[in-house]
Amino acid sequence: MELLCPWLLIWAEPLLLRASMSAPQKLYEGKAKILYPTDDPNILLTYFKDDATAFNAQKRGSIAHKGEMNCAISSHLFQLLETHGIPTHWVDRPAPNQMRVKAVKILPLEVVVRNIAAGSLCQQTGLELGTVLNPPLVEFYYKNDALGDPLLTLDRLLLLKLATPDQVEQLRAMAMQINQILGDFFVKCGITLVDFKLEFGFDRHQTLLLADEISPDTCRLWNQADSDPKQRVMDKDRFRHDLGGVEAAYQQVLERVLALAAQIER
Repeated sequence: MELLCPWLLIWAEPLLLRASMSAPQKLYEGKAKILYPTDDPNILLTYFKDDATAFNAQKRGSIAHKGEMNCAISSHLFQLLETHGIPTHWVDRPAPNQMRVKAVKILPLEVVVRNIAAGSLCQQTGLELGTVLNPPLVEFYYKNDALGDPLLTLDRLLLLKLATPDQVEQLRAMAMQINQILGDFFVKCGITLVDFKLEFGFDRHQTLLLADEISPDTCRLWNQADSDPKQRVMDKDRFRHDLGGVEAAYQQVLERVLALAAQIER
């Protein structure tokens, strides 16, 4: 969401990548995260911020402890996906709000998977909120803040040479596989995975990796124990629409993810 020139700075001059970690120089700062170099040019340090934005950064604010919560949730979900054969950029989590990741060249695409109609899909199509989508809908958006991250047709995507036809099919297949894994996991947490956004990139070996983060910032999550359209929201929609209780919702997601992850490890 936050990368107009997506992490291309990771391919900066070697001198920059070898910057001293005692006084690290930012490689990139986005709306929710900051990227720093490490001693290994193939590994970056991601710092998760508490800053919150919505509506293409027209609305700004802060959510207490969001950085730590999103970093923890993302770390556990990346590890979950790795165990199911999904290659990710995750390396480890050296601090509560820091994640070490493999350096990748991000594709300028946001891959959105929708299981239930919500948000812009309802606004643009007239579908009723909560309509179950069978099969799930996979959409591609152009990662370009200046253009408002527009929805792309396949022909437009290919016209702009944002990905090859084979890459598009690979992205779609990986997105559907990730959706199945995350959907099953969240159901066990008592949470419905409504929709979510993914970002992918190529590492130095040209392997396609899942990147960015997976958190209440990038997913719509509904509490299965609550049918109230406002009370059930457990994601950034609470911030977007001034529903209140944002930190508590994120914390509840974190606690459920950690609890289930602990059970799986046992």
